Amino acid sequence: MDLNTIKEVKRPRAIEDVTGWRPGHAWLGGGTWLFSEPQVAVDTLVDLEALGWRSLEASAAGLDIAATCRIRELERFAGPPEWTAAPLFVECSHALLMSFKIANEATVGGNICMSLPAGAMISLTVALEGVYTLWPRDGVPRQVPAIDFVTADNVNVLAPGELLRAIHLPASALTKRFAFRRASLTRLGRSAALVIGTRDDKAGDLLLTITGAVPRPVQLRFDRAPSAAALRQAIDDRIPKDGYFDDVHGTPAYKRHLTYHFADQIRAELAEPAKPTTPGGQA
Repeated sequence: MDLNTIKEVKRPRAIEDVTGWRPGHAWLGGGTWLFSEPQVAVDTLVDLEALGWRSLEASAAGLDIAATCRIRELERFAGPPEWTAAPLFVECSHALLMSFKIANEATVGGNICMSLPAGAMISLTVALEGVYTLWPRDGVPRQVPAIDFVTADNVNVLAPGELLRAIHLPASALTKRFAFRRASLTRLGRSAALVIGTRDDKAGDLLLTITGAVPRPVQLRFDRAPSAAALRQAIDDRIPKDGYFDDVHGTPAYKRHLTYHFADQIRAELAEPAKPTTPGGQA
C-alpha cells in the first residue's frame, strides 16, 4: 500500500543519528504491517535496515536475535545439537498466518512489538525465557523479561520512540525438552490457543506458557510435574473465566477448554522420561 502521508524516509547509519523523535515518526523494519493499512498519523519513517545489525549470533550463553531478523531466517537457523528446544523456531514460525513473501520480510521484532495475543514470536521468546533489550531515545538501554513486555492486546511497555533492539534466549532454556500444542479454526490461521511446556530433566521442573487464548502471555512454573488437578487449579488461579480473549477465532469458553486440554497433554508428555537419541540425533 502507498502511504501518502509520508514526507520523509530517514536511513540512519548509527542509532545516534536518530534525533528529534516526535509524534509522526515510526520505525520501519520489515514493513509488512506498516504498509498493510493507512498510517494517517505517520509522516516520517526511520528505516532500521542501514544499521546493519547481525540477525543471529549463537554463543555458549545462548542465542541473540536482532529485532530486524527475518522470521524466515530464524525458522531456518540450525542451533547446536544440545539446543533441544530449537525446533520451536519452526513450530512457532509455522503458527503465523503469512505468505512466503511475508515470511521473508516480516521481522521477529515487528511481530513482538505488534503485541497481539497470537503473536507467535512472543510465544516463542516467552517460552524460552527470553530477555529483550530496549533502546529509549533519551536514556540508557534497559532489559525487560519477555514475559513482562506485552501488557494487553496490542499494548506493551515501549515508551514513545523506544526501540526493541534484540532478544536474548539463554542456553539454559534452549537445552530443555519441550512440548508444543496449538489449535486454529483453519489449517493455516490465527492461533485460538498456543501452549508450550519446557522441562529441565535434571531439575524436574515444568514451565508452562499460555498464549493465543489470552490477551497477554501467562506463565506457570512448577518445581515438579503437577497432578492434573493441581495444574487445572493453577490455571484457574491465574486466568479467571472472563480472562480469555474473545474474538471471531473462538469464544472464551472454547479457548479455556483448549488451554486445559493442551496443558494436561503437555504435563503428561514431559512427565515421561526423555527418549534416548542416536548419534545422528534422532529419537
